Amino acid sequence: MDLSVVIPLYNESESIEALASEITYICQKNDYLSEIIFVDDGSTDGSWKKISNLTNKKNSITSIKAICFRKNLGKSKALNEGFKYVSGKVVITMDADLQDNPIEIPKFIELIINKNFDLVSGWKKNRKDPLSKTIPTKLFNYVTRFFSGIYLHDFNCGFKAFKLEVVRSIQISGEMHRYIPLLVKRKGFNKIGEIEVNHRSREFGSSKFGVERFSNGFLDLLTILFLNKFGNRPMHFFGLIGILFFIIGFSIATYFSYLKLFFNYYNMTDRPLFYFGLLSMIIGSQFFLTGFISEIVIRNKKSDSSEIFKKIGF
Repeated sequence: MDLSVVIPLYNESESIEALASEITYICQKNDYLSEIIFVDDGSTDGSWKKISNLTNKKNSITSIKAICFRKNLGKSKALNEGFKYVSGKVVITMDADLQDNPIEIPKFIELIINKNFDLVSGWKKNRKDPLSKTIPTKLFNYVTRFFSGIYLHDFNCGFKAFKLEVVRSIQISGEMHRYIPLLVKRKGFNKIGEIEVNHRSREFGSSKFGVERFSNGFLDLLTILFLNKFGNRPMHFFGLIGILFFIIGFSIATYFSYLKLFFNYYNMTDRPLFYFGLLSMIIGSQFFLTGFISEIVIRNKKSDSSEIFKKIGF
């Protein structure tokens, strides 16, 4: 298999057939043995029926497969599930709203196969979206670029290409689809590139992301930055903080114990510092236990596909 195209979607019934037709045409034109994997994220507008009809159409060079969730779980979960079933040497992700142009696919493949990039991200330089989306996105990209050290213009572009081994290595959860380049870098794949892509105006429907994406995105960025540094050793973070707090609290308690034993100081409970010492020891213990439990969790994490409602073509 040369190419796998993973398309997460939610209520995009009007654009599914056109998108599949465009991708199939490009694959036939370039002689790519390919598969298209639609991941229906709990759509309620008849998207699954459209996808089911497409899977029944036989094509010698492009097969169409589909996964359906029982309920809406988010783009990250849809991508993560789709990545489990890809088999192409190159994996492309696209949005289902027709704003990504499949004619760009050969450019992505060229960089992955011939230039040996691990990940190539699209850059919607001339973005066809309102200012309410473009201005916050520029700020988001600047902050992410500053903290991550990955110099991409558009982290959240859904049009990306990967080596197969890269998608096999990453887990996407929450709303971390915005930070896929950071997840890829964390796994040791450092050759990350970017190309300009043609961003088309939306023809059907509307964006499925509201204002909450900004707060969620910021929290996910903090999560990624923490995981990049301490993801495999959380005890080094929580344990260090816990030890520092405990030492401070224990020192205060030792000081008051010394006063009581040698200077007959009985009113130490009247001093706020005494209670601060007790609180510091409690907080220190909690941080230390958090680190310990986190170490146990990351060593026992398991993949769960119980959300899948039905599949076609696998």
